[in-house]
Amino acid sequence: MAFESAVPIITPQDFNLDTQVKWCPGCGGHAVLSSIKKALPETGVPKEKIVFVSGIGCSSRFPYYINAYGFHGLHGRAPAIASGIKVANPELSVWLITGDGDSMAIGGNHFIHILRRNIDVNIILFNNKIYGLTKGQYSPTTPMGSITKTSPEGTIESPFLPGELAMGAQGTFYARVVDTDPKMMREVFVQAARHKGTSLVEVFQNCVIFNNKVHEDITGKDVREDNQIYVQHGKPMIFGKDRNKGLIQSGSKFVVVKVGENGVKKDDILVHDAHNTDDTSHYMLSRMTLPDYPMAMGIIREWKTGVYENLLYKQIKESKKKTKIRTVNDLLHSGNTFRIE
Repeated sequence: MAFESAVPIITPQDFNLDTQVKWCPGCGGHAVLSSIKKALPETGVPKEKIVFVSGIGCSSRFPYYINAYGFHGLHGRAPAIASGIKVANPELSVWLITGDGDSMAIGGNHFIHILRRNIDVNIILFNNKIYGLTKGQYSPTTPMGSITKTSPEGTIESPFLPGELAMGAQGTFYARVVDTDPKMMREVFVQAARHKGTSLVEVFQNCVIFNNKVHEDITGKDVREDNQIYVQHGKPMIFGKDRNKGLIQSGSKFVVVKVGENGVKKDDILVHDAHNTDDTSHYMLSRMTLPDYPMAMGIIREWKTGVYENLLYKQIKESKKKTKIRTVNDLLHSGNTFRIE
C-alpha cells in the first residue's frame, strides 16, 4: 500500500502576503525579499518552524512582508532576541534581518557576540551604506568623504567592513551578495540556512532615494564581470568578461593576473578554500576593494565547529547527571543552611 507524505510541499508563494510592501519603488529590498522566498522551500524546513526577527530601519520592516512568524525588535537588539528564540527552541529556523546602521552602530555589541557564540541563526545584513529610514545620514559603512545630510563637507570617519568584523568575532560563515543578482542571492541564502552556526550574508543593497547607485561600480552591467569575483569552494578564483583574470599568492598578498600573460597558466590560479580553519585568506578576500582588486562575492568563509545551543544543552544534560539536587526542596536544604527557632 502506498502512502502520501504528510509533509506539505512549500512554494515561494506560500510566503506571500496581501499587505503592501512599503519600500520605495526600486529599493533593493524587493529583490532580497523575493530571493529569500525562493530560498526557503529549498531548505526543507516546515513553514511553521521559520521565524524572522528584525531591529529598526528600512530593512527591519521585513517581518511584515513575509508570511511567517516574526518579531520586530528594538534598535540593534535583534541579535539578543534571535539568540533567545533559538536557544529556547533550537528546532526553529531563525532569520535575523538587519541593516548597516542597525547592526554596525547601536547594535554593534550584540552583532559581534552572536557571531562569537556561533548560535545557529541566519543574519541577512542589508548594506546600502546610509541611514535610509531617518532620511540620509551617514552610517558606519559610509565611505570616507561621502556627502550626506550629516556630513555636508564629507565624512571623516573610516567605515566598517562587515566581513572584517565577522572574522574578528570568529564568525564561522560569511558571504557577500548583490541585490542585482537574484540567482546568487538564492544560492547563498540556501547555503547560509544549511550552515550549522551563525551565518552572516552581507547584501550590497541600493537605496534609490538617499544613496542611489552606491554600488554601481560593481553592479553596473558594463563593469560587473571585471569588478566582481564570485568565489566558490573548491573552484579556481577566476573572473572577468573573458574569464581570463584570477588571483595568485605573492608573499602575504593576493595579486590579480591574466592567464596567458607573463607565463601565468590556469593551474596557477588559487583555488578557494572556504572551509579552511585558518581565516587569513578569507580575511584578505573580505578586504579586497576597487580599483586594485575585484570585490569578492559568494561564500567567503564556511567553517564547521561547535554550535552554541548544542553545547549548552549538552552541558545541561551532563550537569543533571552529576547533581544531587533534584528538586527545589533539595536546593533549599543544600549547602550552608540555618534554622530559625
